[in-house]
Amino acid sequence: MEHLALYRKYRPSTFDEVVGQSHITQALKNQIISGNIGHAYLFTGSRGIGKTSIARIFARAVNCQNPKNGSPCGECDTCQKLAMQNDINVIEIDAASNNRVDDVRELREKVKFLPVDAKFKVYIIDEVHMLTDSAFNALLKTLEEPPKHVIFILATTEAHKLPATILSRCTRFDFRLVSLDELTGLLQRIFDGEGISYDDEALKAIAVAGEGSVRDTLSIADCVIAYSSGKVTLEQVESVLGSTDEKMLVDFYRLLNEKDAGGLLELINKIDGEGKNMSVLVKDLSKHARNLLVCRSCKNPNDILNMSEESFSLVYKQAESFDEKTLISYMHAFGGAENELRYTSSPRLLLETLALSVMSGMSGEEVKKN
Repeated sequence: MEHLALYRKYRPSTFDEVVGQSHITQALKNQIISGNIGHAYLFTGSRGIGKTSIARIFARAVNCQNPKNGSPCGECDTCQKLAMQNDINVIEIDAASNNRVDDVRELREKVKFLPVDAKFKVYIIDEVHMLTDSAFNALLKTLEEPPKHVIFILATTEAHKLPATILSRCTRFDFRLVSLDELTGLLQRIFDGEGISYDDEALKAIAVAGEGSVRDTLSIADCVIAYSSGKVTLEQVESVLGSTDEKMLVDFYRLLNEKDAGGLLELINKIDGEGKNMSVLVKDLSKHARNLLVCRSCKNPNDILNMSEESFSLVYKQAESFDEKTLISYMHAFGGAENELRYTSSPRLLLETLALSVMSGMSGEEVKKN
């Protein structure tokens, strides 16, 4: 039996199933209920947060024969065809590979044809910022005054690259990153539905690693499920991610603060021996400095950090040992080294040099110069 990735298996089919974008789904539902549907929409936001999924739901909803509260019914012929992704009235175009002016001219010719057994033809243009300047110019007039039976949905992660003339002709919806609680709740529903046992901290770690993206979160969950045998644990998640556990990060910073060069080199040797990715480690070290800074600066730091009580207690206690200027310097130094560590032939040597330089009191800028 073919395995279906979680992000495909659990792709939402109605507006109510979408996670974290209620400000957009409610507006679109209201338009469908009222019949006040626009001719061009711009969906913009980070990757994997629902732009294409909502565009597909909207395309089904505007053509649905019996919409329910603004969402497609999922039962009529139109919904069934679209569920199989074989309806000729919904055309998805990848602008990354169809970005020439000739591609847009061909599109302009096709929009003249009426939809077949439907109210609208919906064109979903993904990564629309990849169109060339001449392609944008060719699209402009059609976008401004398309035939009444045509709806354009432009999706992009980089709206700032679109010409102002295009932006001014679209109803814009800005998608937000999905919150940690929403991602964790989604994972709980999926794991429970799949009959997979788990630790709560493991799900939270997966959600944190997803960084607000539903698709990234579910892709990580797929990897963890494949790796684990039986119950999904925090240790398994950390192994899959290659991330460093909080206790080791606390030890690293303790040695920095104590200026224990020997202890620091021994810890790096231990981390390297465990097969940790050095570029992931410096990212974790930069994040740890940020976490310490949050503990020093904010009244309710764990509202921001969302850490377990055990991990938060360790970080909060350690934050007392550092001043804000030092932590900012650490964030710059470790954060700026991630790309260098990815491409160097000696990542361990580079990390050792970086750590000892930081320990000696060099600023982030001084470390980069050296």
